[in-house]
Amino acid sequence: MSERAPLSRKLSAIAESATLKVDAKAKALQAAGRPVISYAAGEPDFATPSFIVDAAAHALEDPANFRYTPAVGLPVLREAIAAKTLRDSGLEVDPAQIIVTNGGKQSVYQAFQAVVNPGDEVLLPAPYWTTYPEAIRLADGIPVEVFAGADQDYKVTVEQLEAARTARTTVLVFVSPSNPTGSVYTPDETRAIAEWALEHGIWIISDEIYQNLVYEGARAASVVEVVPEVAGQTILVNGVAKTYAMTGWRVGWMVGPKDAITLAANLQSHLSSNVNNIAQRAALAALTGPQTEAEEFRQAFDRRRRLMVAELAKIPGVTVPNPLGAFYVYPDVTGLLGREWGGVTPTSSLELADLILEQAEVAVVPGEAFGPSGYLRLSYALGDDALLEGVHRLQRLFGAA
Repeated sequence: MSERAPLSRKLSAIAESATLKVDAKAKALQAAGRPVISYAAGEPDFATPSFIVDAAAHALEDPANFRYTPAVGLPVLREAIAAKTLRDSGLEVDPAQIIVTNGGKQSVYQAFQAVVNPGDEVLLPAPYWTTYPEAIRLADGIPVEVFAGADQDYKVTVEQLEAARTARTTVLVFVSPSNPTGSVYTPDETRAIAEWALEHGIWIISDEIYQNLVYEGARAASVVEVVPEVAGQTILVNGVAKTYAMTGWRVGWMVGPKDAITLAANLQSHLSSNVNNIAQRAALAALTGPQTEAEEFRQAFDRRRRLMVAELAKIPGVTVPNPLGAFYVYPDVTGLLGREWGGVTPTSSLELADLILEQAEVAVVPGEAFGPSGYLRLSYALGDDALLEGVHRLQRLFGAA
């Protein structure tokens, strides 16, 4: 019998999502009876607002929602997304420039597929969300990391981007507010980067999924708002997951120039066709309905953010930049490495995260998932009591000031 043909080399090279892996491990330990507190998942702990759920229930009464609909999304939802894009990103777009996708991840995947050719280099500011480099490689592109540490509030500069640019550079990933760091670029910083990309004809894939979760008066200005001319080479990706506590509903979208959107639409017509119609109706309600509960979520995140930063800062050897967006804290923990804790001497944030899980029963995501070692990501999208108890466990393990 002949030996079986090999599996896909491209997919074999793709790593599992580190954040989902850590969260799954934490949930397994919880199911086994261990009192693990998890800061791993980027998922609001709130229930989806009831008026959104009611809209979905009402949609079940209409048989039209049980049938195929346009692969690129319900026209009424695309119109609502266009209105949101104008309101929050300062860009007036035709609904024909919008595709509704199965969550933000599909938008990210399709964006790279639309603008990356084999061998193209994609500038990827680090720390970065774990999916970006894998999605770039799936498009046969080459991720080029550009690292900014805690001393820069994890924000790259034009000078760093220019130093990394080569003749093969075609795309820049821009994320503000950032997952994993929570950093928010100022309008001036965003403008400088957008002007640089415009000057060099570089596509921008701008992930705006956290744009409505900002604090202390910060505003996540869109690249297409501060430099409107760059809209012709920019794809915006977004969704309802984070703002409205709708991670499981799986509704995202992408906005861009018609030629790029046409390519992505053709791909989606074969890849998945339309997003679940009931979920689309729920997303429509989220975007067009009252924003009261979304604002309450934001205020709760803000309260937790301030608590998290203040308590982590009490641990000697931990440096905690103040995040102004999203719902993550990304401390520099290099001061904890190379020291003995409970008989273990971690030399990397990966080893440190394992130590924390075993000795404090707290799940965090190590910096290796997002770029260089020496950092941890902690989501504060969990209940207040659990959040505080988890930080207190870390303080007891490492000795609070």
